[in-house]
Amino acid sequence: MWHKPHLMTALADLLYLAAGATLLAAAVIWGASRLHVLPHQEVRVKHELREVQRLELEQALSELLRSSFFTVNLEALRQSLESLPWVRHAELWREWPARIGVRIEEQQAVAHWGEGNGELVNTFGEVFAASLSGDRQLPRLSGPVGSAAEVLRRHQEFVQLLKPIEQPLAQVTLSPRLAWALELEDGMLVELGREQAKAPIRVRLQRFVDYYPTLSDTRHGRPLAVDMRYPNGFALRFAASVGQERKGKK
Repeated sequence: MWHKPHLMTALADLLYLAAGATLLAAAVIWGASRLHVLPHQEVRVKHELREVQRLELEQALSELLRSSFFTVNLEALRQSLESLPWVRHAELWREWPARIGVRIEEQQAVAHWGEGNGELVNTFGEVFAASLSGDRQLPRLSGPVGSAAEVLRRHQEFVQLLKPIEQPLAQVTLSPRLAWALELEDGMLVELGREQAKAPIRVRLQRFVDYYPTLSDTRHGRPLAVDMRYPNGFALRFAASVGQERKGKK
C-alpha cells in the first residue's frame, strides 16, 4: 500500500472526514446539553380563540420559559392545555428554529348539565366544567351519569317535534328510572314517561303537539303540567291542583 500513492490519498481523505464528523458530533452533544442553547422566541396559536383566555395559556405554557427548544416536553404541555376548562383538544409541535406551534379545539357549549353545579354539555354530548361568559341562554339537560350524549340527542329530536307550537324547549330531564320530562320556556311541564314499544316517546310528544292548541281551559287557564304517559290520552294539572283527563286519538 505504501507504494500506491492513490490509496494513501484516499486513506488520508477518510481520516480527515472521520475527524470532522467526530468534532461535529461533539459540538452537537455539547450544545444539546445546555438547556438554553436555543431558547424559545415565540409561541404561536394557529387560530383565534373565543373562550380560552390569554392569561390561562401563559400559565399553562409557563414550562416553556424553563426549557429549550429541544428539551421542552410537548406531551406535558398538551396535557396542561387540555386541563383548561374550555380546551377540548390541543396539538403542539416544534417549528425550527425557536417556535412552538399550538392548535386548540375549544369546547362548544350547547346546554347546561345537571342542577346548576357549573357543568356544561358540548356538541359531542360530553360534560365539562366551565363558566359561561356573557348572557348566553342555553337549555338545561339532566340525567344519570353517562347519559349526556343520549339526552342531547333526544333534546335535538324534541326541538324538531315542538316546532309547530313555537314554544322553545327550556329543559329535558331523564330520571334514574329512564323516564323523560320536558319543560317549555313558558314553564309548562310535559311528562312523557319511559320509552314503550306500544306508545313510543316520539308518538306521545306528537300527540301533545296535536292537542296543544286545545289545552287552555276557560275556568282554570293554562295547565301547569301535561301528563302524556297514557297510551292514548293525557291528564292536565292546573294551579289549583285540579286534574282533568282527556282521551286522545290512537
